[in-house]
Amino acid sequence: MQRTLVIACGALAREINQLKKINGWDHLHLTCIDAALHFYPEKIGPALRERIAANRGQYDDMYVAYAECGSRGEIDRIVAEEGIERLAGAHCYQFFAGAEAFARMSEEEPGTFYLTDFLVRHFERLVVTSLGLDRHPELRDMYFGNYRRLVYLAQTRNEKLERQAEEAAQFLGLEYCLVHTGYGELETGLQNKLGKTTLDTESHG
Repeated sequence: MQRTLVIACGALAREINQLKKINGWDHLHLTCIDAALHFYPEKIGPALRERIAANRGQYDDMYVAYAECGSRGEIDRIVAEEGIERLAGAHCYQFFAGAEAFARMSEEEPGTFYLTDFLVRHFERLVVTSLGLDRHPELRDMYFGNYRRLVYLAQTRNEKLERQAEEAAQFLGLEYCLVHTGYGELETGLQNKLGKTTLDTESHG
């Protein structure tokens, strides 16, 4: 069986492993780059090059599960040079929600802060602590004063995560909106690359 390596953002590891299980993608192998590099997008490209070089020749095929992610085209340049593919989209919000739906949400309220399952789970570390809001709560309005709502793009139906997302919206002083997306274009993109699907993923996790 052809062996495929997916090089992914660490923020997608849980979802990709779930899709691997659901779809029976035993030929899929996963390696992840630290999701914290989203705070330093200039470091994503070099890290991606390193992973490609380290695994070249060990797999029949490679695929990059990254969106554009603020790399200013660097990810696209790398995959073009290396002759591999990546997920379509500017960021994970877009491919979870779907390009058209995300465009509608953005047009409806440009001042929207988005969370995914991963970001809800790590909200304290990636938002509160990294921005210093735990030490300097007065910075909240500086960072989020131009936002009006928080949209939780939920990959799973999980009451605990929904409650945490609503608490995050309250903490930031934003209107709360829940949108169940399932795995969206992450799922369809991987299906196009890896093959069959067997179950409705939105009912899992």
